[in-house]
Amino acid sequence: MQFEPGIEAARRLDADDSLSNYRSRFLIPAVDGEPGIYFVGNSLGLSPRRAPVVVGEELDKWAQLGVGGHFASERPWVRYHEAIGASMARLVGADPSEVVMMNTLTVNLHFLMISFYRPTPTRHKILIEDHAFPSDHFAAESQIRQRGFDPDSSLVTISPRPGEDTLRPGDIIAAIRDHGEELALVMLPGIQYYTGQVLPMADIAAAAREVGAQVGLDLAHAAGNVELELHDWNVDFAAWCTYKYLNGGPGAIAGAFVHSRHLGGNIPRLHGWWGHKLRSRFEMATTFDPEPTADAWAVSNAPILAMAPLVASMEIFDEVGMGPLRRKSMLLTAYLEYLLGLHLDGRVESITPIDPRRRGCQLSLRITGGNQPGHAIYERLRAGGVVCDWRYPAVIRVAPVPLYNTFEDVHRFVEILAVAMGD
Repeated sequence: MQFEPGIEAARRLDADDSLSNYRSRFLIPAVDGEPGIYFVGNSLGLSPRRAPVVVGEELDKWAQLGVGGHFASERPWVRYHEAIGASMARLVGADPSEVVMMNTLTVNLHFLMISFYRPTPTRHKILIEDHAFPSDHFAAESQIRQRGFDPDSSLVTISPRPGEDTLRPGDIIAAIRDHGEELALVMLPGIQYYTGQVLPMADIAAAAREVGAQVGLDLAHAAGNVELELHDWNVDFAAWCTYKYLNGGPGAIAGAFVHSRHLGGNIPRLHGWWGHKLRSRFEMATTFDPEPTADAWAVSNAPILAMAPLVASMEIFDEVGMGPLRRKSMLLTAYLEYLLGLHLDGRVESITPIDPRRRGCQLSLRITGGNQPGHAIYERLRAGGVVCDWRYPAVIRVAPVPLYNTFEDVHRFVEILAVAMGD
């Protein structure tokens, strides 16, 4: 698409945007009494306007029904996670039986690695990225130690080539093949949190299967951001949080995926009462009879008040679908790149891939010109009403989210950035 300069061009793009009305269904934080430029949905998504309404409904149910709320009403608590799980399954390209909403992201990674990291003396390695989100690194290391192995020899990391910021897809596949017969698990992100790079998830899954390794994905930055086909890609497991692009609220419940070929079998996992079949759960037997779905991995009943905001968010995702969101997202980031090149060429560098198919909402910006270091520019952006974030050592992450950000937001951001840099 050919873009034009000027604020009026941004407003025309917004006028032509079929998703523009969805902005009004979110609460936009104010800065000095005016809506701020909220470009940090990659860290914490905004509150849907209906979120406090849905939470209030559950509080009222508690007040009026007490324990009866588990089985009465339109959304009985005992099945509360199932409707959300069905919506989530559509979003990540899975069958509803393959998705369970439970715990938080890193907890789910641990639960799933208990099932899918089964090292032997000859096949014991986990492959992750060198710049993995710290929780992923810590989880992989601790799982290796729990199984009696040494991370120094069992944890394999892959890095970008010298002088490059992102991983080459061919290098990822080569690393999987190089460690082939020693590789027990490949655990990589769908989108790299620092650079915003979309990894070739389908190719990674295929390469892992070729060498006999299991594959798991951390989709914290991918779920609700890019289109996913977890079932068709034959991923063994995946986990994701819901407080970023999925707008579930701070510390919201997480999602987990287990491919259908692993359901109903005798697979090692942690057991709890909530993974027992619902039809006989309240008979209180002590012989575990697992649900024949991903629910078998659940150990405790769902935190209803923490899950309720996600009901409001998933209503919106069900209406829109990932296809239209992805198309608008690609336009927003392309427009942002266009304006950066037009006004700040050579002084701001995006380390996120140029190819829109290899990135999501986020552009990771490195300040390469001007008299101020990157963190000082970030602080000036904040003072100017931009809500974004800084990630050490040298990146300002900005993420125009298609559900609630506008082309005018992008234009205003570049204007404020230019002023912050001294223009």
